[in-house]
Amino acid sequence: MPKLDQQAFDSLIGRVRVGDPEAAVELVRLYEPEIRRDIRLRLTDPRLRRTLDSTDICQSVFGNFFVRASMGQIDFDQPGQLLRLLSTMARNKVIDRHRREKVRRPSDCEGNGRPLTTVEHDPHDPGDSPSQIVAAQELAELVQSKLNLEELQVAQLRRQGLSWLDIGEKLNTSGEALRKRLSRSCQRILNELDLIDEPTDPADSSK
Repeated sequence: MPKLDQQAFDSLIGRVRVGDPEAAVELVRLYEPEIRRDIRLRLTDPRLRRTLDSTDICQSVFGNFFVRASMGQIDFDQPGQLLRLLSTMARNKVIDRHRREKVRRPSDCEGNGRPLTTVEHDPHDPGDSPSQIVAAQELAELVQSKLNLEELQVAQLRRQGLSWLDIGEKLNTSGEALRKRLSRSCQRILNELDLIDEPTDPADSSK
């Protein structure tokens, strides 16, 4: 597990939430090896191992995470919570890829069941560097462009650490209604970016 004291962790997460690219690279550098190992252990299907490696899933996991962070949808207090969140997202993505493989149409495969568009990957290849895996600043800017003024204001207040109750009082409306609205916007953006393929949503926060 990455070794960060609480102050360093809080500082890192705060910088990530505002789209600091150096903080994003640092977070990936700290957590990517553990997530990649977890993914490799779960990639047991030979068909998936021929067409997918741990780098592919890492890219999706961290892309999903940084979009959510930029919208104030990530809420935790301890380094271990972040590792559990990322591991859950990676596990769910592997499950989803297994599910997709099982429902492939016969026409997508050769007679031996091997996908027609197969690219061999070495699952132990270290793959891309953290700076290549994620471009958090670009993602944050893209997310901002897809939000209306109210959503931008709510996301900014969430990144500042305000609770939904506090945000509701500040904007003279229901905090729960704002939470649901921003959550729907987050899901829409993740879908548009093809970053939401996990069966469950471990990152959603109702605080």
